[in-house]
Amino acid sequence: MKISVIIPTLNEEACLPSVLSALGGDEFVAEVIICDGGSVDATLALARDAGAQVIETDLGRGQQLCAGAAKASGDVLWFLHADTVPGAGAPKAILHSLEQSPRSPGGNFRVEFEGDSEFSEWLTGFYAWLRSIGVYYGDSAVFVRRKAYEKMGGLLATALMEDYEFTRRLERAGPTLNIDHPAV
Repeated sequence: MKISVIIPTLNEEACLPSVLSALGGDEFVAEVIICDGGSVDATLALARDAGAQVIETDLGRGQQLCAGAAKASGDVLWFLHADTVPGAGAPKAILHSLEQSPRSPGGNFRVEFEGDSEFSEWLTGFYAWLRSIGVYYGDSAVFVRRKAYEKMGGLLATALMEDYEFTRRLERAGPTLNIDHPAV
């Protein structure tokens, strides 16, 4: 199995290099697809220089993610935000988890917020609690088997809350996975 990483962007020149660097050369990643909603900074140049495919779309994260999924060739679609850096070995962890759980349509990662402030620690704990009750968002690097994605009818091309709506359907599609290590 191979993974297609789909990253929606809009003026992400500050964040994107860290994400692309974390994914660079990973043997389990078939492709990185940047779905850009009209950046006016160096986002597109950085993406192309890193060897990512670039799709220019209209603005709206749902629409951007749909465009990326339509172009993806991998067996697994991994929706990653441009400011979410995956830990080392994250693609391998996705494939291993899916192989161990053949009934699972997909899942997400534990989120750790940067910084050593009390607020960062609280937010990390709050996200963990939300996931424990089955609530998660695109921030947690959602992944899905392509066949499950297609059976579910894909993402909705909405401008807001496309991730929450999709994860509600993902939860109904079968037992989802939550990868604790590595975190994003």
